[in-house]
Amino acid sequence: MGGALAAATAVVGANDPALASAALNPAVAPGGNFDLSVWELQLPIGSPGSPTTIGPSQLKGPNGYSNPAYFWTDKNDGSMTFWDPEAGVTTPNSNYARSELREMNPNGSAADWSLSGTHTLSARLRVVSVTSSVCVGQIHLGSGGSSTKPLLELYYHANGDVVLGLENSPTGGQTPHTLANVPLGAQWSYAIAIVGGKIQVTVNGQATTYPIAAGFSAYHQYFKAGDYNQSSSTSTSNGPKVKFYALTVAHN
Repeated sequence: MGGALAAATAVVGANDPALASAALNPAVAPGGNFDLSVWELQLPIGSPGSPTTIGPSQLKGPNGYSNPAYFWTDKNDGSMTFWDPEAGVTTPNSNYARSELREMNPNGSAADWSLSGTHTLSARLRVVSVTSSVCVGQIHLGSGGSSTKPLLELYYHANGDVVLGLENSPTGGQTPHTLANVPLGAQWSYAIAIVGGKIQVTVNGQATTYPIAAGFSAYHQYFKAGDYNQSSSTSTSNGPKVKFYALTVAHN
């Protein structure tokens, strides 16, 4: 995908100029504050193994889709808010429910980009409740093979640790890297990127770089962001809540 694509919103006074924009409007759907024309939403409802998804055309704009239980605009601060229960509907390849965005192309097709070039997902957010941990950002494997694994996942743990999980190979297994500690409810920022054939992860301005294992070279990728719970139970009321104040996708 040539050129640059951007879907950005931020709180007034944000310290990261790349995320700075106008104030969030608490009176509109999430699509009124965020460019959701390049995202599809997966919800923790539907039939077993087949969660409900909401496409970009339904999400975008101030009158776009919202759901008072799982995906809505906070009426106090305008944040795009995600929630999912531990007993929510899951995909066939996961035991955990999610209320999560999946990257799409502007033409409505599924994003599926190569590891060449520069690809960046940036966010400003806060986790206001969490069970054991919640994944708030991913680079996921797309076409190029049969694996359904991510390349990486960024987790927020109940003790405040922000942990990067790097997949060891397309067949599975993750190596964790603790990057920061953020108190529950505090706002923080992240950027996960592919730059020059390497992984670069930045949390609150502190960047770290990691190599990409050779087994991933055949795969294309796409971004995911939101609230992907990392625990399950029979509870319909216990689950993490994540609030986004900025979300940017860029490809160069």
